[in-house]
Amino acid sequence: MPPEEGEQTVKRSKSKAGDISGFIEMLPSLDRHRLRELWVQNFGRPAPTGLRRELLLPILAYRIQESAYGGLKPEIEARLREVQASLDPGSRRNGEARLRYKPGTRLIREWNGEVHEVTLGAVGYIYKGETYKTLSRIACKITGAHWSGPAFFGTKRKELAQ
Repeated sequence: MPPEEGEQTVKRSKSKAGDISGFIEMLPSLDRHRLRELWVQNFGRPAPTGLRRELLLPILAYRIQESAYGGLKPEIEARLREVQASLDPGSRRNGEARLRYKPGTRLIREWNGEVHEVTLGAVGYIYKGETYKTLSRIACKITGAHWSGPAFFGTKRKELAQ
């Protein structure tokens, strides 16, 4: 008696998974020339010069799995692009904290002996019952001088010391 259609699909995907995982397991045993050939086959261009083997292997393995099983959902890719843009050292995004923290997060800062609390709302930042578009406006209100809101509240990404 032939297997039902659903059973065939399961067997095929298990076989495919075994083939892919076996292929990925053997990647470390391949020489650099063969890995670079695989890179061209999977990315359509040569591997970047100077890319170390320790990085080439997992990137190549991910790409092979992605080709076999599919990539990330479009909404996940879009969210990752947003986060990446906010983390770019040259980024001057007003909503940097909004991308790194969830609504409801409280930012607390002491200034001249007074504790100031800002809550990230669904839209904007809430300080003393008022909603502001940027952290900088709140920092200016607190200090009386122009301040970078992300720097004042400590949400600005710190650059690596060089």
